[in-house]
Amino acid sequence: MFYEPKNGHDLPHNPFNAIVSPRPIGWIATRGADGQDNLAPYSFFNAVAYVPPQVMFASTSSKPDQDGTKDSVANIRETGVFAVNVVEYAARDIMNQTSGPWERETDEFALAGIEKGECETISCPRVLNTPATLECKLTQIVQLPGEANFAVFGEVTGVHIRDNCLVDGKFDVTTFNPLTRLGYRDYSTIREVFSLQRPGE
Repeated sequence: MFYEPKNGHDLPHNPFNAIVSPRPIGWIATRGADGQDNLAPYSFFNAVAYVPPQVMFASTSSKPDQDGTKDSVANIRETGVFAVNVVEYAARDIMNQTSGPWERETDEFALAGIEKGECETISCPRVLNTPATLECKLTQIVQLPGEANFAVFGEVTGVHIRDNCLVDGKFDVTTFNPLTRLGYRDYSTIREVFSLQRPGE
């Protein structure tokens, strides 16, 4: 089949998210200027540069108690920092608990019973004992076409790695099985890896 998104797809559910998958999940921790902490997962997330290391995530909806966006973006606008926590398979249920449309005053760390830590290079909370956390300073927020679509870019200023995720000097994803987002309400996890050499290597 072929369809133009502007004309609809005539399917029971939108296939776009299922086509662009699997996607890593950025579990974004922020703190508002008022000191209120927030934690929410975003599946439009990825690394975008090596030197300096940079990441991005996109928020695509809004809440009535924020100015056309969600708590994460609103907090980053105020403070200029955020932390990206890696989601392991074992944390799938508590991650999902933090995805709800909770009120601004809700601390999702407390709501889901998540142990909270402090970042080293920025004033921001982080998920303790997660496989890795990237501390980030905002570089830019880009408003994308469409209502409430914002891409947030940040430079990584600090990296936390859980000790048992390092095997022979490498960050080994098979030690914790990263959770990935598919389409619809579907998720998957990485349990095995293989390597390929580029031509000429």
